[in-house]
Amino acid sequence: MIKITSTSCQKPLSLDETKLPMKEVSFPCPVCKTKLTVDRRNLEMANASPAPPAEAPSADSAEDADSFGAKALIVGNDSPALRQAAKLVGFVPIHFTEARQAREYFNQEFPPLVMLNPAQLTPPPLEAMGPIVALAPVDRRKAFFILFADNLRTLDGNAAFLYGVNLVVATKDLAAFPQIYREAFTFHERLYGSMKMVMKEFSSAH
Repeated sequence: MIKITSTSCQKPLSLDETKLPMKEVSFPCPVCKTKLTVDRRNLEMANASPAPPAEAPSADSAEDADSFGAKALIVGNDSPALRQAAKLVGFVPIHFTEARQAREYFNQEFPPLVMLNPAQLTPPPLEAMGPIVALAPVDRRKAFFILFADNLRTLDGNAAFLYGVNLVVATKDLAAFPQIYREAFTFHERLYGSMKMVMKEFSSAH
């Protein structure tokens, strides 16, 4: 048996890896319905080789790209603090400097968390992040988008709306990121869940 933890509600789950196919499979968490992904091939490799160091040398390395667990896409400036923040909320950080490359990766893998860290924060819209922010709505809803910057106020809903993200976080508040993320993500899920319910009722009424 292997143990995994839901990336959203932190619920520990046990799986019989012998019943998993030798490929990547996804399933919803029974508690919060977050999409969880398991690849038995990675488990087999982990059992056959010594455990890798806790801190990977680079988020761009093959080790991180192939690591077990849901991915967090860091776009723009690479940052050890951002990588650590992603790990603290249960994600494996993957970094792309260019938003266009990040978009290609997103459209293939659909990582549930996207962390935008622009080299320079310009007035909205954030042109440097255009390719990754301007996704189709159906794809955007598959991920939670966070913008990090020095001169933004954490949880500023107006700024989040203007920049087209779900959450803004001031870099000075990274130490409290796990709590900020969980509260904002829970609110987002409730809001989106209510919206889906209203849309469903509206559709059935017509």
